[in-house]
Amino acid sequence: MKTTSQYILKYGVPTPNGTGYLTTIELPFPLRIAWDKKTSVKKLTCHKAIAEPLKAVFADLLKAYGYEKIKELGIDLFGGCFNFRQMRGGSNYSVHAWGLAIDLDPERNQLKETSKTARFARPEYKQMIDIFYKNGFVSLGREKNYDWMHFQWDNF
Repeated sequence: MKTTSQYILKYGVPTPNGTGYLTTIELPFPLRIAWDKKTSVKKLTCHKAIAEPLKAVFADLLKAYGYEKIKELGIDLFGGCFNFRQMRGGSNYSVHAWGLAIDLDPERNQLKETSKTARFARPEYKQMIDIFYKNGFVSLGREKNYDWMHFQWDNF
């Protein structure tokens, strides 16, 4: 997995409003806002570098699972993408500060959960995680056994 220094070398220092590097993509199915499940979005803001790969992830997820199964599994629960901030408990920038990471179903895949408790560690989510990898993302859950909600761009 890439370090913060590597992200800075590749993408520069992130800015609070993401001017110059963010774009908005349309999604092939709606994502429900994790903290307000009655509200959904059909677009999200991310770094330009991941716009096409992230669209491919969601298209592949729809093809693999179908929309009803995506909803049933909570894969459509959106926890955020661009968020200018430091890593929790640290001083380095979060990959979210560049809009190069996405969180899904944060309530059932919390930061400190391990493969024993995280929803995304279950077998029915293996294909989802494989789809992220196929498109250039890594899972902190799979790589480090925490923060199973988090998928970040690692393809540079």
